[in-house]
Amino acid sequence: MVLADEEQPLLRVISRTAGSEYSVKHDEVILDFEPLDPEDPRNWTSSFKWFIVLLLALMAFTVTFTCIGVVPVANKIVEDLDGKEASSSTSALLVTIWELGEAAGPLLIAPLSEVFGRYPVMNGCNIAFISASILAVSSQSSSLFITARMLTGVAVASNVLNPAIIGDMFESDNRGSAMSLIMLAPLIGGAIGPAISGAIAQTMGWREILIIAIGLAVLCEVLFLTCFRETYKMRILRLRIVRLQEESGEFQDSPKGKGKHEHVLKLWHSITRPFAVLFGSSVLMLLSLFGSAAFSFFYVISVSLPGILQDVYGLTPAQIGSAFMSFSVGSFLSVFVCHFYLDSIYIRLRGSPDAKGTPEYRLPLSIIGALMLPFSVTAYGWIAQAQLPVPLLLASVALLGFSLLLTTIPLSAYVVDACGIYSASAMTGVIVTRCLMGTFLPLTTGPLAEHLGYGWGFSCLGAMSLCLAIIPILLLRYGEQWRQCSEFTRDT
Repeated sequence: MVLADEEQPLLRVISRTAGSEYSVKHDEVILDFEPLDPEDPRNWTSSFKWFIVLLLALMAFTVTFTCIGVVPVANKIVEDLDGKEASSSTSALLVTIWELGEAAGPLLIAPLSEVFGRYPVMNGCNIAFISASILAVSSQSSSLFITARMLTGVAVASNVLNPAIIGDMFESDNRGSAMSLIMLAPLIGGAIGPAISGAIAQTMGWREILIIAIGLAVLCEVLFLTCFRETYKMRILRLRIVRLQEESGEFQDSPKGKGKHEHVLKLWHSITRPFAVLFGSSVLMLLSLFGSAAFSFFYVISVSLPGILQDVYGLTPAQIGSAFMSFSVGSFLSVFVCHFYLDSIYIRLRGSPDAKGTPEYRLPLSIIGALMLPFSVTAYGWIAQAQLPVPLLLASVALLGFSLLLTTIPLSAYVVDACGIYSASAMTGVIVTRCLMGTFLPLTTGPLAEHLGYGWGFSCLGAMSLCLAIIPILLLRYGEQWRQCSEFTRDT
């Protein structure tokens, strides 16, 4: 048997049985899904596919709930564990260290999913996530808690695999709605998490927040084990080849250990591929830089907003937690805009149904969000500087949430469309840079506010965002041409 390279969409089988239904000239067969093949995820019933989408959304909600739930009480956690007043850097690191873990995890999660399939990797990561969360809730020092938070970030598979699984199941014309729902679920977790944690911290304690999160994660894992099915095309076809071999009794004389050796080589090739994809594609490098800067503003808000509301406006932890819902309100509106217009814009720009659409048709909404983001970040800083009414500050937070999601949702759809069956590895390049930026850029907000004030400090961040806003504009104009320079994004 000869398997095609991972960069080829089909599997090539050499058959030794003359007259077999799988035999063709030269005993060479291209194994692919038939038009109505029931094993093809794109042929699954619409109800089952949307059930899978809802299951992915539930896990994404749980992950975000776990991550953001501790944000309003980060200072309290450090003080309780260390027995002294928390420094701003330690509290900020407790929040952002999650992203550092998420920068490391995808480097292994994505390639493993392309060798062993989505099902085993997703379940393995969910179990590791639950274990790391248990370690966090039992921590007795801030250093151990921060370490546990990083490990939970490492074990998060949903951010890497969810867009790829959507690409496995849906055609390009129908991915926008599913992608929007996947992005909506974390926003709900980001809205409910801080509101619940702020109230619980005042009455019961911060450990109960994580106990609730663990319960949700266990429920999700039970559903994944029993209901989720493999969606990765290459894995399904490999299993089909194994079945054909067992039924025909062929290749029983294969050298012992050869399959294991090939598996190791394929895994190593897959692990190193994200680096090759990121540094081998100028389009993905630009996209990852732009997307990482935009996404990092979520953690900029998460780190700075509690301090502003407590020190400037004198709000309680419960009120601070509820204030985070303003970000989610803006994000919800953005998701609905993407739900209704992301696919329709793509279809409109494509023109005739027989015409071939390009990934660049996903970018118009991202350009609008990129141009709104600098304004919303700058407004947030100056409203806090001038101590204007709280509703006005929360309106700027909602606008920032709207701009951020309007920027990032189309980018995920773009990567899936541009990279095809290697979308998981391609997303890794974007996610790694995003997580690194999300870990360290928010650490600059404290020094910027201290030396320049909230107004000028956030104006600097807004200026940086404005400079990067040119990237999606250039990709819309030249992206199709630039993509042809890389084997990972080249049109086939």
